[in-house]
Amino acid sequence: MNKVVISGTGFITSIGNDKKDVEKHLRELKHGFSLVDLLPGVEGAQRLIGRPQGFSFPGASYMTWRYPAAYKLPRELMRGLSPHGVYATCAALQAIEDSGITQDELSNGDTALFCSSAGSPWLLNQNLKHMRESDAIHGSPFGVISSISGTLNFNLSTYLKIRGGNCGFVSACSSSTHAIGFAIDQIRLGRQKRVIVIGAEEDMPETILPFAAMRVMADTHDPSRGSCPFDVERSGFLACGGAAALIIEDEQSALERGTKPYARLCGWGHSADGYSTAQPDPKGEGLLRAMKLALEDAELPAEAIDYVNAHATSTIAGDAAEATAISNLYSGKKKLPAVSGTKSLTGHGLSLAGAMETGICALALREGFTPGNAHLRTPCKEAESLTLPLTTKDTRPSYILKNNSGFGGSNVSLVMQAV
Repeated sequence: MNKVVISGTGFITSIGNDKKDVEKHLRELKHGFSLVDLLPGVEGAQRLIGRPQGFSFPGASYMTWRYPAAYKLPRELMRGLSPHGVYATCAALQAIEDSGITQDELSNGDTALFCSSAGSPWLLNQNLKHMRESDAIHGSPFGVISSISGTLNFNLSTYLKIRGGNCGFVSACSSSTHAIGFAIDQIRLGRQKRVIVIGAEEDMPETILPFAAMRVMADTHDPSRGSCPFDVERSGFLACGGAAALIIEDEQSALERGTKPYARLCGWGHSADGYSTAQPDPKGEGLLRAMKLALEDAELPAEAIDYVNAHATSTIAGDAAEATAISNLYSGKKKLPAVSGTKSLTGHGLSLAGAMETGICALALREGFTPGNAHLRTPCKEAESLTLPLTTKDTRPSYILKNNSGFGGSNVSLVMQAV
């Protein structure tokens, strides 16, 4: 089967709007959180969140929106976008430029687009409010395509003139990791030469605050305690908005274009817990199966892995289950990988998480470092057997295992290799 690589990356994140800034924050373990009053005047709505810099969305009209001057987004595109659609477009343009893909390659049917997001609850609410206040038929003609969960696919496939596959993935926090896995299969089978994978989410109150009602968000104004994966004092996650884009490509195609790949994607696996709609299986058995399937697909033993980029949201139940799964995978093994959770710096991006963190792993493999655990003081008992570096090491992993999990016990693991 065709070998699969990551040939381009794009980042719009709380720790930087390009790969250079993202790498700098990872090496220095510098977080991207700020205190934001999501609903002015409402008690409890002031939250630490990860918000990309240089963007502003003060109202529902795209004409009031601001984004970095380096991007020139046409009116025809902007009127159908949501805020996270702006993030996604900027990340996609970065990744395309980074990979050296031409417009002909984008449009000749060999390139697919796989996107993941929850849509724009904020813009949907704005559109529905206008509908109710009018005569129920007047409103933005772009209200549907700008706000529902397929919005990224609708707009970006048209803007980029994609003629290959065009598909969305919705499995909560494992969504964009699922997209990467299925992209691997499409390329291996020769159905596409490349797939643009994008994960994006908004940092608006309608996207973030419903998780506070679930009691899974950290309620603190201290960033060192707000996101501290595997720590005994963890109490929930800090949310973030932004976008990440990856060019997943047939290795030969990338090399023929003269593009140096970031990493090879050599295996993946997915599973379900069959346990709870919102809580992970405390034994971590579903995630353990996904990791084993990914290693089997890559034809590697667990000992080959040098670094595990954990899902590690900083929730009490989630981190415990994942630590248990990783511990069980390495039970009795002589070589243990380094394990860290980079959400301690970026925040939890929901559907964005997998694409963003896979991009982080790609940077680690190309640039030669292993991310450490920011804000970790005392590991929880489930993580005591894990190797949890407190600083970023100038060590290039040979193989990385990447985990993500979502509601309904949806687990995805990837195996990545240095090239």
